[in-house]
Amino acid sequence: MELIIQISYLLAAVLFILGLKQMSSPVTARRGIHWAGAGMVVATLVTFAAEEITGNEQAATNVMLIIIAIALGGGYAWYTGKRVAMTDMPQMIAMYNGMGGGAAAAIAAVELLKAQAAVQSGYASSVHDYLGADVAVLAILGAIIGTIAFSGSIVAWAKLDGRLNSSKLLPQQQLINLVLAVVLVILAINVYLSGSLNLIIAFFVLALVLGVFITVPVGGADMPVIISLFNALTGLAVGFEGYVLGNAAMIIAGTVVGSAGTLLTHLMAKAMNRSVSNVFFSGFGTGPAAAAAADVDGTQKEVQPQDAGIMMAYASQVIIIPGYGMAVAQAQHKIWELTQLLTEKGVKVKFAIHPVAGRMPGHMNVLLAEAGVPYDMIYDMEDINADFPNTTVTLVIGANDVVNPAAKKDPASPLYGMPTLNAEASQNVIVIKRGRGTGFSGVENSLFVADNTRMLFGDGQKVANELIQAVKEL
Repeated sequence: MELIIQISYLLAAVLFILGLKQMSSPVTARRGIHWAGAGMVVATLVTFAAEEITGNEQAATNVMLIIIAIALGGGYAWYTGKRVAMTDMPQMIAMYNGMGGGAAAAIAAVELLKAQAAVQSGYASSVHDYLGADVAVLAILGAIIGTIAFSGSIVAWAKLDGRLNSSKLLPQQQLINLVLAVVLVILAINVYLSGSLNLIIAFFVLALVLGVFITVPVGGADMPVIISLFNALTGLAVGFEGYVLGNAAMIIAGTVVGSAGTLLTHLMAKAMNRSVSNVFFSGFGTGPAAAAAADVDGTQKEVQPQDAGIMMAYASQVIIIPGYGMAVAQAQHKIWELTQLLTEKGVKVKFAIHPVAGRMPGHMNVLLAEAGVPYDMIYDMEDINADFPNTTVTLVIGANDVVNPAAKKDPASPLYGMPTLNAEASQNVIVIKRGRGTGFSGVENSLFVADNTRMLFGDGQKVANELIQAVKEL
């Protein structure tokens, strides 16, 4: 039976890897999710055959508890997954990612408490004596990483969901975080060398607090990077706890998720021309620099939907840049309808996606795919930036920071150095925006007052519908 279990875990791991590979392309992403889901089903079902579950007098209770947990967790996930709006998808991802880190931390807590009970009964002298040095080290590391990922992801969820709006730095915030981290390491060493229940409790509480303190100061524009990083940390924690449990599927899946998340985090930080440490420790868009860059010279000039529709209908090429505002307005279907009308009139239409547009990696790609936009019309930033000077009209809907020229021109701007879409190089720019406020980073956008820019104020879906009507009347 043990051989069958290990083979099943290997099969599950292979399905996870293949599924992740399929998810790398929008064309095969749906298939990849199904493959990874099949791997999860295999790993879950084979657990019922494990000796630790069914090989003792508690077998019936163990099986019942697992079934109840699957029913509750699966039922809640099914219900919320069906009902969640696309605009709320980032916070759901953050929440589910946090649950993964919390689960890894819970596994570590169980193992450490087992060791503590053994020490208290005199069966072992310390945690490492009971678990073994390698298992004890990985259990403690997994506990730290998983707990920080859990509390940090919950804060990210609260900020994305509008339940927590603070991104303010405490006085000496970095020093406070450093002190907390040092104390946490000291506690971890003492947990390893002893088996005190009070130390274990203090260890987990401090890890939770550190996760909160690290994440609260992070500015809104950095949320995609933070979600990706916590995903990597969760995968790493799961891999460590897989070693603790001797579970090959957890080791492989956790390692794959951790490495993929780390690579994605690196790519997204690179897309912003910043280091991951800078994302965590700078309080991006929250300090004096943001306020200093708040004023821009010039006034925003409005255009009416009828005039904007005429401009696009007689354009040779239109590039559409979507942002989170499009998701909020649920305007992606109307934008696709507008695209089809423009194409019928001989206008070449392309969609430009910035790597950190939206509230999570790939958010805009998912929205456009949901509306039915063909994948060959969607271009990444590095593939389309050279095309803007040849573009008659660039339509920006709900995007802000990713098209801000200050990132290239203003050293005082918090965005300075971040690669952006070259919308300002187009002959004409039309910006659909609900109001005159700043973007998620809190930084004013000089593109909106440029000579070649016209503003279309209003709800994105309503304005898109007015543009459709204007094009139809021509």
